[in-house]
Amino acid sequence: MAQEFPKQADVVIVGGGIVGCSIAYHLTKIGITNVVVLERKQLTSGTTWHAAGLVGQLRASRNLTELAKYTTSLFEGLEKETGQATGFKQNGSISLALSDGRYEELLRGASMAKNFGLAVDVLPLGELKERIPHYNFEGVKGGVFLPKDGQVNPIDVTQALAAGARSRGAKVFENTKVTRILTKDGRATGVETTQGTITADKVVVASGMWSRELGRSVGVNIPLHACEHFYIVSEPIEKLPRNMPVVRVPDECTYYKEDAGKLMVGAFEPKAKPWGGGGIDDEHAFVTLPEDMDHFEPILTSAIARVPLLETAGIQLFFNGPESFTPDVRYYLGEAPELKDLFMATGFNSIGIQSSGGAGLVLADWIKNGHSPMDVNGMDIRRIHSFQSNKAYVRDRVTESLGLLYAMHWPYRQAETARGVRRSPFYQYTEKLGAVFGEVNGWERPNWYALPGMKKEYEYSYGRQNWFPAAQAEADALKNDVVFFDQSSFAKYEVAGRDACKVLNRISSNNVDVEPGKLVYTQWLNERGGIEADLTVTRLAEDRFLVVTGAVPQTRDMAWLKKHTPADAHCVAVDVTSGLPMLSIMGLKSRALLEKLSGADLSNAAFPFGTSQELEIGYARVRASRITYVGELGWELYIPAEFAAHVIETVLAAGAEFKLKPAGMHTMNNARMEKAYRHWGHDIADEDTPLEAGLGFACAWDKPGGFIGKDALLPHRGKGFPKRMVALALEDTSADAPMIYHEEPVYRDGVIVGSTTSGAFGHRMGLSLGLAYVKNEGGVTAEWINAGTWEVELAWKKYPAKVQLQSFYDPKSERIKA
Repeated sequence: MAQEFPKQADVVIVGGGIVGCSIAYHLTKIGITNVVVLERKQLTSGTTWHAAGLVGQLRASRNLTELAKYTTSLFEGLEKETGQATGFKQNGSISLALSDGRYEELLRGASMAKNFGLAVDVLPLGELKERIPHYNFEGVKGGVFLPKDGQVNPIDVTQALAAGARSRGAKVFENTKVTRILTKDGRATGVETTQGTITADKVVVASGMWSRELGRSVGVNIPLHACEHFYIVSEPIEKLPRNMPVVRVPDECTYYKEDAGKLMVGAFEPKAKPWGGGGIDDEHAFVTLPEDMDHFEPILTSAIARVPLLETAGIQLFFNGPESFTPDVRYYLGEAPELKDLFMATGFNSIGIQSSGGAGLVLADWIKNGHSPMDVNGMDIRRIHSFQSNKAYVRDRVTESLGLLYAMHWPYRQAETARGVRRSPFYQYTEKLGAVFGEVNGWERPNWYALPGMKKEYEYSYGRQNWFPAAQAEADALKNDVVFFDQSSFAKYEVAGRDACKVLNRISSNNVDVEPGKLVYTQWLNERGGIEADLTVTRLAEDRFLVVTGAVPQTRDMAWLKKHTPADAHCVAVDVTSGLPMLSIMGLKSRALLEKLSGADLSNAAFPFGTSQELEIGYARVRASRITYVGELGWELYIPAEFAAHVIETVLAAGAEFKLKPAGMHTMNNARMEKAYRHWGHDIADEDTPLEAGLGFACAWDKPGGFIGKDALLPHRGKGFPKRMVALALEDTSADAPMIYHEEPVYRDGVIVGSTTSGAFGHRMGLSLGLAYVKNEGGVTAEWINAGTWEVELAWKKYPAKVQLQSFYDPKSERIKA
């Protein structure tokens, strides 16, 4: 009997792949049962049906690993729950390294896995040969085994998830194309389909490679593009072990999976082939693309050499199918910043099967409670910028994205495609000074400045990279003389109106109701006390403020500000980033240089730390704010864009007398690590409170009206914190001391008590530094820290470390306030 097509639903999910069905499954599990899944053709007919079905657990962060672990546990019990076979097998996975750099990457990943509670083994060659004897081990340095990894049949799992959702009341409609998302008053209200209209409280876009165009139709940016993805399946191979683990050889861009006695060989080649840029055929379903043996042949040649059994086995299937990829190879979750009640779960970059359970779990909870149940900011749709939906940009970038799944994940690696999108007015000047640019959200930012005779390019490694001498010279100039940074990429909003102060003071944990000309460092918190943003607010006038935040959260922080501005408030926020480039002047001689340039008195009495004034530089008027992210005396100069060229020319002309040098973002990051300054997205996020992060000083507990999150924090104020951020430094100060990066295990007296959040080399101190959260039920105090012996595990080896609550460089901030 045919289902009656509904007129209303609590949640409509557009897309019947594994992710869409997982969301429906998890919504119904938490009591939201009036759910409708709409599939334009048949379930799994877009991408899911031809996925390889690999189920890996180790991801780049603790929370994403926890979600992957959850996906595995879900698949383990799904067949018993629903009666639908899933093809789940848990034979584990082995990754092989063919180079020293790759082996260190695997070892660092193994340390992370241990830190995240995953079963993991580092295997010597002899044991590797025992586990996969049919492989050729020529050139293999070593490998890592994750015994809980597995594989599934994607079609069967999707049908099981759909069955579970249906059993609790969800409705699934195939051959039902969504022709329009309905909107009213800035929110999604339902969908129009080929079978009729459904109104809904929430709409979810889980449409894979169709998502970009669907989002664009209602002004929502979902940057993704399909690429051709290749694999072959052999004829049955009698000698192939049926319990063979999934094997990855990323240096050869390949993965291998046993399936019913056959061997699947897939690839993530360095340069991918974008597909579907001109639009996707309306009848697209279970589509295969033309073979391209010329493109795949190098992969196949190395595969035959790696697994000699393939040499005599026939190829049963040469498969080529489209999958969607995003510019940063991370999928999209969460509510669209442009349209309320429209949620994303799309752009899964060939890891949709292993991500499906966790993504469904998180998004269902997000829809029910209005916020994510954990920190998933790396996946949050609010990280993207509107320009990234440009068709040419996303097409060019995804040629690189696909290959990044198996490329070396070098520290400081820079994108190579779709470059030069956003350039500050200082770009041409910094380029002439030797800048080597990195890219963040399209911005070309000077990362370091090549010294005479140096190549203006990166030589990547996990140790001290080729730019370290340049960074050392910049750090020396920062400490002893004066440098300038191009910080134009930092996001800036002007907030104005008679209610601007009231709105900002409620959102901000610190008190921004200060005199005009005062600058306030603050966080924006959620109701649970977690940190949603970390920024500064400068009061320009009674009814006008300047908010400055990082480049990455530009979209996110504006969305948070608008979401928490009452509809009846006389308060308007405008993003002025493009019109207000910023040049910072930092270092011992910054005062002397700026006094000469401006003729103003910049003494402590006339221009205290944490204040902002207008100065005249050359023929321009600029806003100068005395603040720092590098731990030295300095000012940030906010310059109207049309005056920017004139100002930098004037600064450079006067700077020679003071030994002014340019400095890059690597030096800024190294310096902020020496000062233990937190970085949103690495060290602090929406699961971390200011008290845990050591930022309680930025909470104005007694200000009138309080602030969002205050009630959640009050019970913990003044008490010991079981979780606390600390600064750490390796005791090894030799030239080959290893580098700290992120998510490395931290030991106290031989027991893991935490993990690093970020790390860098402090050139002013000659130390390998990091920040970390550590835990102790009795409270993380200086006494507890000092009573322990500390180590950090890097690439499967432990290194002694010093740990303390305050920064290692100038802990009393005497240089800043000099």
